[in-house]
Amino acid sequence: MKINELQVKQGKVELTATVKEKGDVREFNKFGKIGRVCNAVIEDETGAVTLTLWNEQVEMVNVGDTIQIENGYVGEYQGEKQLTTGKFGKLTVINGNTPNTNMNLLNTNTTTYPSSQKQKEPITSPTKKETQKTENYNIKVDEEFID
Repeated sequence: MKINELQVKQGKVELTATVKEKGDVREFNKFGKIGRVCNAVIEDETGAVTLTLWNEQVEMVNVGDTIQIENGYVGEYQGEKQLTTGKFGKLTVINGNTPNTNMNLLNTNTTTYPSSQKQKEPITSPTKKETQKTENYNIKVDEEFID
C-alpha cells in the first residue's frame, strides 16, 4: 500500500516509508500511568502522512529510518490524516540506527528496552526478635465495675 491510498478510518494498513521529521515528545498521565507520545512525518514516493508514535516507539524511531507498518489504522485529527499502529498493529524499523527494531505493542514484555518500573524489593519475614517485642503498661482498674 502507498501513502496516497490511505483513507480516514481505514484499518489493516501495511506500508513501508521513510521518517522525514520527528516532533517533540509529550508526556501524559492516563489511569495513573505516565505515557509518551510524539508525531513524526513519514513519506514514500507518493506522499507524506503524520505517524503517531506511542511509548517505546518514541525511542525506537529516528529521522532517516525506513519503517514498516503492519495492521496500522488511519485516523483524523484537525482535518488531517494520522497513521498509528494502535493496540494491534506493529511497527518495525527495517533500516536505521536503533537498537530495537521490532515493536509489537500487544506484548511489550518482549522489547529489549530497559523497564521504566522500579525493581521490587523482596518480601522478608520479620525476625524472631522483632516479633517478640513487649511493652509494659500501667493499668488503673476502677474497682466499682469489677464483680
